[in-house]
Amino acid sequence: MRGSRPSPSTIRLRSASADGPPPHEASLHREDVSRPDLTYIRPVASPLYNRDILRLAASIPHLGRLEQPQARVERTSPVCGSRVAVELVVDEDGRVAEIAQDVKACALGQASASLMGAHAPGRTVEELQKARDGLAAYLAGARDDVPEWPGLSVFEVARSYPARHASILLAFEAVAQAAAQARTPG
Repeated sequence: MRGSRPSPSTIRLRSASADGPPPHEASLHREDVSRPDLTYIRPVASPLYNRDILRLAASIPHLGRLEQPQARVERTSPVCGSRVAVELVVDEDGRVAEIAQDVKACALGQASASLMGAHAPGRTVEELQKARDGLAAYLAGARDDVPEWPGLSVFEVARSYPARHASILLAFEAVAQAAAQARTPG
């Protein structure tokens, strides 16, 4: 019957053709299944993009730029093109006093930037390096315990997806490198 909703397991989109509607006006009618000009798209059902990951990705703190950063580091994943830039200022004790980040990444990279940004202020370069190294080892399976950084257990589902590890590590790599540069100016 025309106008009914498609089943949740399959979405049918009418492809763009000279006589058809543009793709953004795609038909979703069940009876169109027999038509040869249709594309079948299955929804993504992946534990990687769960509610916790998506919530973190939607709430990245400290987005923007600093007026006078002591260091700026940009890291890019060669696998997916995700990019995270971190700017920061450290205080006289070598702790992160100000932080800003620019994040153009997948949901996993955004979630990681969210966790890093929420908990980096007040941390030393050593603590940031320990978090970076611990997260890398945890993702790679070299350690089973979750590193000492709030929220990193959310990435347990990503351990079996090595192609995703680079984007998850970007924010932690960038902040550790920026903190080391800011601590030793020059």
